[in-house]
Amino acid sequence: MVGLTGGIGSGKSAVSELLVGHGAYLVDADRIAREVVEPGSEGLAAVVAAFGPAMLGPDGALDRAALGQVVFADEASRRRLESITHPLIRATMERRIAAAPADAIVIHDVPLLVEGGSHGGYDLVLVVEAPRELRLERLARRGLPRDQAEARMAAQATDEQRRAVADILIDNSGSIDDLGARVREVWQELLRRRDATPAGAAGPA
Repeated sequence: MVGLTGGIGSGKSAVSELLVGHGAYLVDADRIAREVVEPGSEGLAAVVAAFGPAMLGPDGALDRAALGQVVFADEASRRRLESITHPLIRATMERRIAAAPADAIVIHDVPLLVEGGSHGGYDLVLVVEAPRELRLERLARRGLPRDQAEARMAAQATDEQRRAVADILIDNSGSIDDLGARVREVWQELLRRRDATPAGAAGPA
């Protein structure tokens, strides 16, 4: 199994989409994180119990902006949220991984792979990176205020920490065409490693 990570604004989601286009089986932790706090879920009920009804929007769904302002400004609150959501996310991810075809190259997209100390559980770790200012510009275009973007970056691992666990680095400081070319190279390397792995042995799948 291949771990994919990168800091907020690095373009990790774009990389995962490109890998899916090549045939990867994606298990997206961000997407699952949203699923486990959907309206009516056990996760949402636990978040509201912990942080109050102000975390709900008018439609009864989680107000992510309100929750983000709380948890990214206070480490204790962030850890409290993680204690609620992480077990639910982990259980769902394990079910998705178990459902993958036997010959699939499974990409586990995990924003906090380094922070959670789980990098040792993967056959390979891919790290997407881009310069800090470029990441901030991308986040501003998404409507995230700079102070909130910087708070989220500060709550994540540093570039140096992510590079320290990377088997393959993916530079996303250029154009989408540049990124596509790099991801094609990475995909060919993943195929090569999978096909070179003896049956029954660990490999990037």
